[in-house]
Amino acid sequence: MILYPAIDLKDGQAVRLYKGEMDQATVFNDSPADQALAFEQAGCSWIHLVDLNGAFAGTPVNDASVREILSSVSVPCQLGGGIRDMATIAAWIDLGLSRVILGTVAVENPALVREAAKAYPGKIAVGLDAHDGRVATRGWATKTDIMVTDLAKQFEQDGIAAIIYTDINRDGAMGGPNIAATEDLARAVSIPVIASGGVSSLQDLRELKATGVISGAISGRALYDGAIDLPQALAALA
Repeated sequence: MILYPAIDLKDGQAVRLYKGEMDQATVFNDSPADQALAFEQAGCSWIHLVDLNGAFAGTPVNDASVREILSSVSVPCQLGGGIRDMATIAAWIDLGLSRVILGTVAVENPALVREAAKAYPGKIAVGLDAHDGRVATRGWATKTDIMVTDLAKQFEQDGIAAIIYTDINRDGAMGGPNIAATEDLARAVSIPVIASGGVSSLQDLRELKATGVISGAISGRALYDGAIDLPQALAALA
């Protein structure tokens, strides 16, 4: 199982939010590129990036920080937040991004997800963020009545590289991930599922791995706070 350390970008800084609230941001590093390099040097094989401002604006905002990260590290990076058209997808991949995460458009324009997955095989992931099992969009500000599993199944035949499943109520709250819901989703689809939201201890990571069906886990605050020791975590998941 792959550990994806998270760098959430807000106003050019690496931050973490509490339950997705932009006004509850904690700054962890003024230099996201330095943070990415530290994760790479610690042995991480991927880095997960989120343009928080972009998720709300619907267009990339922290692109300068992402460019700096991409030029600083050699490990693959995936990015979500405000990516809602083919031109933006193409621009990021051309800059060296290994995987683009599409969230809001997966609900509002699923045809774009399919088009992108066909144009860029292995480079398109779908981000499904849930409140009580239902998808939320536009930086989690808009709640829908669409069930996560139902939406995920729509992309089963489209060559999606991964689904990133976030339980919004767990995100940044250090209360543990929703393992049951993540496992249920992973068993319902053949697309690899990455757990996100609330991953806050080595035990969380071990339990996610023990399901045998979850391909990765994203963690942010716990790594910054030291609740998860990164070398121990990488060893446990190897």
